[in-house]
Amino acid sequence: MAALENRVREDLRRIDYPSLPWVPPRRASNGQAVLDVAIIGGGQGGLAAAFGLLREKVSAIRVFDRNPAGTEGPWVTFARMITLRTPKHVTGPDGGIPSLTPRAWYEASHGSAAWEALNKIPREDWQSYLGWFRRVLELPVENNSSVVAIEPVTEGGNTLLRLSVEGPDGAVRPVLARKVVLATGMDGGGAWNVPDVIRQGLPPDRYAHTAQEIDFARLRGKRIGVLGAGASAFDNAATALEHGAASVTLCVRRRELPRINPYRWMENAGFLGHFASLPDLQRWRFMRHIFELNQPPPQDTFWRCRRHPNFSMLTGCAWQDVRMNGDAIAVTTPDGQLDFDFLVVGTGFLVDLGLRPELSAVAGHVALWRDRFAPPPGEEHAGLGSHPYLGDGFQFLERVPGSCPALAHIHNFTFGATPSMGLSGASISGMRYGVARLVSALCRSLFREDAEAHLDSLLRYDTAELVSLEPPQTA
Repeated sequence: MAALENRVREDLRRIDYPSLPWVPPRRASNGQAVLDVAIIGGGQGGLAAAFGLLREKVSAIRVFDRNPAGTEGPWVTFARMITLRTPKHVTGPDGGIPSLTPRAWYEASHGSAAWEALNKIPREDWQSYLGWFRRVLELPVENNSSVVAIEPVTEGGNTLLRLSVEGPDGAVRPVLARKVVLATGMDGGGAWNVPDVIRQGLPPDRYAHTAQEIDFARLRGKRIGVLGAGASAFDNAATALEHGAASVTLCVRRRELPRINPYRWMENAGFLGHFASLPDLQRWRFMRHIFELNQPPPQDTFWRCRRHPNFSMLTGCAWQDVRMNGDAIAVTTPDGQLDFDFLVVGTGFLVDLGLRPELSAVAGHVALWRDRFAPPPGEEHAGLGSHPYLGDGFQFLERVPGSCPALAHIHNFTFGATPSMGLSGASISGMRYGVARLVSALCRSLFREDAEAHLDSLLRYDTAELVSLEPPQTA
């Protein structure tokens, strides 16, 4: 590992061109330093974006993450798969530098033979890789720091964004930034979804969303009902079975379990690199088909459940009513009543920017797909329409022109960017292309805003390169 880290530093030294800093530093009228870019979220997307900016010599940046160090993202908290879904050869955070790739780290940690024998990367190893990536690159991450509000402010005629950052002691401090990147993951465009029929019908200690912490040891000997057809529903079902649940019944609303994973199709350079450039109608048709296909559980995840004789799966089994019946949970389905002791809800997330506290000052001004695009009759999709309609650099756009110009400085690098940008934010598979597009957009915007200052710098530049008109003296 020491040899690898030395190679990383040497690789970065060799490609350090151009090396000159170029963004003029800014301070507010009260003397407070202004960040060029504030990144919210210290998981894979936030770290990769920070590295990309530092490579472009944008150094006044900071990454804020609400979690303690080592627990950013889902990998060692609520993710319950054994390995990543993504193929092991994926790249992205590394920025094209071989010594920074997951493979280089894994081989240095476990050996080349272990890499060759590996099917997919274990999630705990992925978290360790991200921690190493952060450390070896000395990325400026502040843990235990929650951004609770983002508000536009005007300073000297310039628009800035004021972040309210809450520390572990509850104290809130203001941070000023020219740009903000939202790298807040799968639910960064809204919130994890618990259907009303469950939330209103049960006390909160009788159910949990798959994105919550769950004490599975407490479920030993219990009858567990799981709602959902996605990978996380199966992951949680398997975890409950492995912790000694008496039975697990997984209920799927659809008549048939999805079989085709469109994400594997999307993992090609053409789609990843250029989907965002397509006209709206084509992007809509791509995404409508992808969203309707949904993702099946991976084969190994499915068999992880099926190997247990006390596992059952019911299709066409929507939950019509959920209520307490004595000390049991009674779930009404089209085929009758099911009785459980605890429910695990794998129903994904809602896309609604109004549910994000940090965006409360601006969410009402953000253009959504339904504001900008009317699909042909028969091609409607309510879920797609609720996603933000982004500009070509992941930036929010105004629903009403002129209502909130500061939106152009907030870049949405979450899963909610998918309809506009394809696989990018919150997706390992799309990171290689998404991070480059995001960083390019941020740098372009910073340079354009400072163009007059750069012109003035050029006009004042007087460092002579030709310093002598006489031939050199010879011995």
